[in-house]
Amino acid sequence: MKVVRWGIIGCGDVTEKKSGPGFQKAVGSELVAVMRRNGTLAADYARRHGVPRWYDDADRLMNDPEVDAIYIATPPSSHRDYTLRAAAAGKPVYVEKPMSLGPEQSTEMIEACRSAGVPLFVAYYRRAMPKYLRVVDLIQNGTIGNVRCVELAMFQSLRERDRDPAQRAWRVDPAVSGGGLLLDVGSHALDLLDLLLGPIEPSSVVGRATNLGDAYDAEDTVTGIWRHASGPHGRVVYGTGLWCFCADRDEDSVTVIGDTGRLRFSVLDVAAPIIVEASSGTGGTAGRTVVEVPPPEHVQQPLIQTAVNELRGAGVCPSTGESALRTDLVMARLRASERVADTRSN
Repeated sequence: MKVVRWGIIGCGDVTEKKSGPGFQKAVGSELVAVMRRNGTLAADYARRHGVPRWYDDADRLMNDPEVDAIYIATPPSSHRDYTLRAAAAGKPVYVEKPMSLGPEQSTEMIEACRSAGVPLFVAYYRRAMPKYLRVVDLIQNGTIGNVRCVELAMFQSLRERDRDPAQRAWRVDPAVSGGGLLLDVGSHALDLLDLLLGPIEPSSVVGRATNLGDAYDAEDTVTGIWRHASGPHGRVVYGTGLWCFCADRDEDSVTVIGDTGRLRFSVLDVAAPIIVEASSGTGGTAGRTVVEVPPPEHVQQPLIQTAVNELRGAGVCPSTGESALRTDLVMARLRASERVADTRSN
């Protein structure tokens, strides 16, 4: 393709700034059509963003001969259906994360796209952001020596609206999201670790998931341990994770610990710096470096560019159905003891 012409299914909040403009601004890319079940809202989006056509029917968009590829930006419960229909129409797919409600659906999506001969990309966009590519370089260049282990922590305070069934976000409704917030925001961290330290062995994952906040049915607290069998420079790396979405504040960090130093960064705060600490060899630190890497205006644009490049035969997208399935499998193992009862008072 000389120019990839995109159609969006589900032009909601994520498409306003994070992704939608990226399809317009990426080199060799155009956004030519959008679809939303509410035609009035679809028409409004098209007008505000300068998109030539809008639809209130997904099949009409997918069968539009001037649409080359489909971006699915709906909640996870509809990802499988739309992906299978897009593949049947012979259209490449870029789908929001998490890829589906779980590994079985994700596997079906991969197989459908493979059978149709079309690529399947997944919007784990941090894989292409300059900040996290800088973390890759720091690790690969031996800045902290041989990587030994990684600590992941993600906390969020309980949103009051999620206590009210009438206002509750779909992200904590398992029928729509597949589970709790681990799948929605926690998945970004696990996907990044796959990029930074190599795939996590699903068989090594031991997890516990429970509900401590008692605000909704899905799990709100998850803990886990795992192993990266072939991390940087071919070494085994061990990991621990804690996700609590009924905590006192919003805060997250990943700490990668080596034998000569460590580095720390935030997953959710894409503008926060990378902190590198070099060891003095006596238990202290010899130096602390703050690495600033400004985020792009549209955070998905770098990944969108890689998808466009691949479709034009000029590159490879680093976030695929196969890589996203690995994250799905890890999350399924972490949640294997989902809804473990905790009889103590919360």
